[in-house]
Amino acid sequence: MGEVLGGSALGYGAWRVFRNACALVFIAAPGWAEPVTVAALGDSLTAGYGLPRAQGFVPQMQAWLDEAGAEVVLVNAGVSGDTTAGGLSRLDWTLTPDVDGLIVALGGNDYLRALDPAVSGRNLDAILSGAQARDLPALLIGIEAGANYGPEFQTAFNGMYRDLARTYDVPLIPDWFDALQAEGQDPSRLLQSDGVHPNAAGVSLIVAAMGPVLLDFVEGLEP
Repeated sequence: MGEVLGGSALGYGAWRVFRNACALVFIAAPGWAEPVTVAALGDSLTAGYGLPRAQGFVPQMQAWLDEAGAEVVLVNAGVSGDTTAGGLSRLDWTLTPDVDGLIVALGGNDYLRALDPAVSGRNLDAILSGAQARDLPALLIGIEAGANYGPEFQTAFNGMYRDLARTYDVPLIPDWFDALQAEGQDPSRLLQSDGVHPNAAGVSLIVAAMGPVLLDFVEGLEP
């Protein structure tokens, strides 16, 4: 009987050591960290216009970040045709309580419609201000305007992104299409037939170029 009791006591002690060790492993294991949630507030470029769902910007960027080991869930809050005003109108219901960070990628349709950059800037300002009021970090993605509406429009439009990034101290990717215009690239082969939206290969290049910036951004977020 004594041997049985002694064996039971030894077994229980071993079990406690095993249990405590498992608890420590569970707490320390980085792969079990709670992921952060990031909403990508944008237009057709974010939404993945003209592409199968898996080939759009958000799914491709999600796959890139997963491969890089980021613990993040990207939410596609892109709406085709949206201007900065449309994005602002959707801000409140986009920023649900589970959102930990915000990507702002708007302005392309403002540019195509030649809307006053001062108005577009105020809308983007209100979006970033709304995120700041909720203590949500933000990242801003711009569009580089050409000279087709004149040099004053071009300077004002392109400058609004830099000014807002400086004012709100947020990371800035100046031009969504920068990767498609890199030396050696043929933009016409990386766009859909409309000549505006990137095809799947174009999106892949954009994701590869933006990925490191987004990775730094999401790794600085707290769930």
